[in-house]
Order: sequence, then C-alpha cells, then structure tokens
Amino acid sequence: MSRAVIYETFGGPEVLELREVPEPHAGPGEVRVRVAAAGLNPMDWLLASQPEAAERFGITLPSGFGYDFAGVVDEVGEAATGFAVGDRVHGGALGRAVADFVVVKVPTQSPDGLFRTPDGISDTVASTLPVAGLAAAAALSEIGLRSGDTVLIGGAAGGVGVFAVQLARLAGARVIGTASEGTFGFLRELGAEPVAYGAGLADRVRALAPDGVSAATDLFGTETAETALALGVPPERISTIAAGPNPPGGVRATGGFEAEPGALERIADAVLAGTITVPVAATFPVERTREAVALQAGRHVHGKVVITM
Repeated sequence: MSRAVIYETFGGPEVLELREVPEPHAGPGEVRVRVAAAGLNPMDWLLASQPEAAERFGITLPSGFGYDFAGVVDEVGEAATGFAVGDRVHGGALGRAVADFVVVKVPTQSPDGLFRTPDGISDTVASTLPVAGLAAAAALSEIGLRSGDTVLIGGAAGGVGVFAVQLARLAGARVIGTASEGTFGFLRELGAEPVAYGAGLADRVRALAPDGVSAATDLFGTETAETALALGVPPERISTIAAGPNPPGGVRATGGFEAEPGALERIADAVLAGTITVPVAATFPVERTREAVALQAGRHVHGKVVITM
C-alpha cells in the first residue's frame, strides 16, 4: 500500500483526506516516480472546491489532489524511453501529485509532463516550477514582452507572479507589480516597483510611469487588464491567465499549457544559475495537507507552499 491525498466531495480543505491506496506500478510506456515534494497552486484547491472547474479539466470524484511534483524515477515500464531508475525529475500529474507515487506516460503528453531536475536544484524548489513557471512564461510570451517595455503585472507577489516578475526583468523590461502593501519590500527584492491594487490603480500607475505602460499581464483576475486598457495599452499586448476564456476588451487569455517548448527547462537553468530565485514560503508534511492548502488558498502568502512526502 501507499499514501495519497483524496477527496470524495467538493469543498474546502476539510474534504482532503490522506488515505492508504493500492501502490501503483509503471505499465508499458510509463515510468513511476517516488514523490518527494508537491508544490501547491490556486488551481489545485479550485478544482477541489468548484465542480464546474473540475468538469472543465476532466476531474471526476473521487479524485486525487495536486499537479506539481518532484522526486525520483523508481520504476520504468516496458518500452518507456528517456528516463531511467534513479533519475531526478519534476513535472505535472493532474489530480494525482500529492501521493507517494505518480505514474506518468513517456514521452510526456500534455497536460501532464516530466522533466529532468538539474543537480543543484532541490526537490522542494523543483516541485514549484511546472505550473507557475510555465504560466508566467506563457503570459509574457503572449504579449511579446521585450527589452525596453514597461510592463504592469497584476498579482505580482503570488506564485506565478514571482516568476513573471523575474522573467520580465531578465528580458530587460521595467516591471510595475500590483500587490498588497505588506508585500512591497518582497517585490522590490525581486526587482519590481510595487503599486497597491484596488480603486485608483490607474492613477497610481500613471504616477509611477508618466510615460506610459507598454504591456501588461493579469495573473489574478481582470482588474489589471481593465486598468491597462484604460491606460491605452493595446489589447494584443495584455494577457490574462485567470479571467476565463473570454477576458475583457479582447485581451489575450493564455495558460501554462500554451508555453513555448523548452520554457520550463530554461527556467530551471535560470534557477540553477541564480538569476531566478524561488521563494518557498512554507513547507508542510503530507499529514498537514489541509493546513498547507488553507494557507495557500488565503492568497496572502509570499511565494510558494510545498507539501513534502
């Protein structure tokens, strides 16, 4: 037997249960990963709490929990190529990540994926990369971010935001990031100029950037996208990742599954080189998954929350 976090009804953290389940094994064309860490994302608790969101992603009850994971390959099925027992890996397994073992098809198939973890990157850090890193890369790629841009990033202190801010800075852009005032120092350390979200955002952005904003990405909802439109940013240079398929004003909706090939490997290389830092706000053992989810869902944490197995 092995352990996995399971939920049988939709709801808050209270529906998540750590249970003993039959130990899975790698079949033909599959590898099994012994999971060491699982990074949390807003999509995890949204899928567990909102039936309509779960339906869009093909999640049915009962379901496992989580997407991002990191660990070590410990079984290789017949005809599975590209990975060997002992390889350190990270990747995504929709609705299955918070478990002792994850079985993944190889070569990888969207939306799930498997990537090598470079020596020098811990499993804890590696488990934060897939969803947040790919979403940030897609959000910036969609607007054609380039050196010299002044970009407004909504939700800059969140799990995706910390990657988006640093990727934008590496691209040579000036970054203005919306956040609560308690995160301003944190954002300045990442290279962003913080601005408080809420009523009057457009005026505050104008004061910071009197020459204007040339691009924007909204990682939380629609406030930043609507503000960017009001500031005269063309809709094709505004992206959203959490506003649904039809964001306001014709701006571009995107997500991690639309990131360019090689994006995650480039992010991992940047982490290894020290040009991107990954703030891990808290780690919890799997027995305290409910606490971890409650903290992450509160949206007041600076950086990533990780569950360790």
